[in-house]
Amino acid sequence: LRPGDFRRVYQQGVRIPGSYLVAFCLDSKEPLGPKIGFTTPRKLGTAVVRNRVRRRVRECVRRQLAGLGSSWEIVFNPRRTVLTAAIADLEREVKRIIERCIPS
Repeated sequence: LRPGDFRRVYQQGVRIPGSYLVAFCLDSKEPLGPKIGFTTPRKLGTAVVRNRVRRRVRECVRRQLAGLGSSWEIVFNPRRTVLTAAIADLEREVKRIIERCIPS
């Protein structure tokens, strides 16, 4: 995602808070494949810490991509609690966020 895409998802998307992540979901109506973005602000820590957070969240999202439609754009904003969260808990939260994004 480009910066303009992030802004559009933030402004037009639905905010879904969680204990480990805050996600913004937008159905773009363009089936170009799901677009997933991650933001890791500097207040999370050094570059090493931010990269670790991004890798952990990205892996959990990768495992849930099959349940995501091709027109969705999602931006994940991790909270500091991601650093100490068990991977299983993080995966459950990502799954819950994706299920809430997609209307049944």
